[in-house]
Amino acid sequence: MTVVKPCVLYDACVFYPAPLRDLLIRLAGTGMFQAKWTDAIHEEWIRNLLHNRPDLSRERLERTRDSMNTYILDSLVTRYEELIPSLQLPDENDRHVLAAAIRGSSSVIVTYNLKDFPESVLSSYGIEAQHPDEFILSLLQLDEEQVCETIRKQRIDLKNPPKTATDILDTFDTLGLKRTADSLRSLISSL
Repeated sequence: MTVVKPCVLYDACVFYPAPLRDLLIRLAGTGMFQAKWTDAIHEEWIRNLLHNRPDLSRERLERTRDSMNTYILDSLVTRYEELIPSLQLPDENDRHVLAAAIRGSSSVIVTYNLKDFPESVLSSYGIEAQHPDEFILSLLQLDEEQVCETIRKQRIDLKNPPKTATDILDTFDTLGLKRTADSLRSLISSL
């Protein structure tokens, strides 16, 4: 029997902060779910990051984008554009995200912008919007060992500067992942 992995679409805003982008890609690499995004989502986070961080180069961020696309197979959703005109959301600029979630058969959109993806609209497509804190916390409840190991590897790979487990949890707090960080404090020896 083939097990179908749930599909999750990442909104551009969760790729903007590098520590969260890194964690979400690593979690997708565990095989617990299938992560999805589009070239338009990539362009949005890259454009916004370059606007606020002129010290970064487009070439570097495009290498990051390419690495993400290579690391997570079947992540790019295409042929969703035709759905955009028929969708209604509070912010018209977010319709491409919902269209990609529909075309990519995603059940969850991971986003900080929950108000832009109302349940009244998403539920008719069998999709829900989740804050990254809620999403990561649900993964932690599903497979605590796998999530802790993923975070531990992320922490170990950070060398400039190196990070302690407490540093990582403080970063999560800063990123609005408070419930996740609080849950992980009791597991800090695993991080």
